[in-house]
Amino acid sequence: MNATPSLFIGLMSGTSLDGVDGVLADFSNGAIQTLAAAFTPFPPELRAELMALQAAGPNELEREALAANGLALVYADCVRALLPSSPGPVTAVAAHGQTIRHRPELGFTRQTNNPALLAELTGLDVVADFRSRDVAAGGQGAPLVPAFHHAAFGTPGTSRVVVNIGGIGNISVLHADGRVTGFDTGPGNVLMDLWIARHHGRAYDQDGAWAASGAVDPALLATLLDEPYFRQPAPKSTGRDLFHEQWLNDKLGQHPDLAPADVQATLLRLTATTIAQAIQGEGVTPDAVYVCGGGAYNGALLRAIGAELGGVKVESTAALGVAPNRVEALAFAWLGWRCLQREPGNLPAVTGARGLRVLGALYPA
Repeated sequence: MNATPSLFIGLMSGTSLDGVDGVLADFSNGAIQTLAAAFTPFPPELRAELMALQAAGPNELEREALAANGLALVYADCVRALLPSSPGPVTAVAAHGQTIRHRPELGFTRQTNNPALLAELTGLDVVADFRSRDVAAGGQGAPLVPAFHHAAFGTPGTSRVVVNIGGIGNISVLHADGRVTGFDTGPGNVLMDLWIARHHGRAYDQDGAWAASGAVDPALLATLLDEPYFRQPAPKSTGRDLFHEQWLNDKLGQHPDLAPADVQATLLRLTATTIAQAIQGEGVTPDAVYVCGGGAYNGALLRAIGAELGGVKVESTAALGVAPNRVEALAFAWLGWRCLQREPGNLPAVTGARGLRVLGALYPA
């Protein structure tokens, strides 16, 4: 590689399936700096196919391969949007891929992607497939962002929690003594997005306004919380493999005739409650909770988390200098940088892997 080894592009398309967040990052001199950011939405047909591939269906091998090609085209568009902002040659593109199956208990996780095509389209080295090495080492392969959260947001002697709320929620607990723990808490936006799409045809509940118009139903909340995953000890991770439309329908079937807005209010409380309980279960009293991901823009959700935590300050990671919609893409840029430095990217205390591992596979330009 003949490029300056500090400039990386990170690409992340998460469980919400809205599109690709990209950042251009500079890791020179030990810093973590975002130079530019871009968002490229998914074409509706690609989003629909990626959603359909979350569940078993006919002709999956061919459909996944074609979807991976389509995803690489969107990734390439996002890279092209970022390149004009680069002060020098970009070392590599770190592309997470789109999770369509996550079954670490069966020994696999699947992030569909075509990194070879992305390298061909961009003329840049591509680092991809970050999760499978951790799974091969007996880990969950998720969450991977706590190591980055520690590097970017950790402060010695200070306890703080970083919460990523995408489709799924996860926490990174940055303990004052330097330890880092974390895991997936359960649904983030995934069920709320599904419900508002069903009733209003919208992709998400802007600022939680629809949820705020309803009232939490205690009986439904108790039914939603009666899920073994929430009682399972860490390390643990989850996704749409568990928290999907049929899961929600089965729970709602026990509570017919609820007003749709009340269901939305209860789904929001489910996310807030499971996040708060996860934090409390770690035995830490943080100075603050910092939220990233799409959920950071849901004011009603942030207020609910704060209330569940007894008034602990809850704000977005913008207070720490990184916009909430850039954190995960920046994290994977950092993981790509770590990969090419042959430095580990996982935290065994978080994922349950047998040890530290270098994450990612390189596809040269």
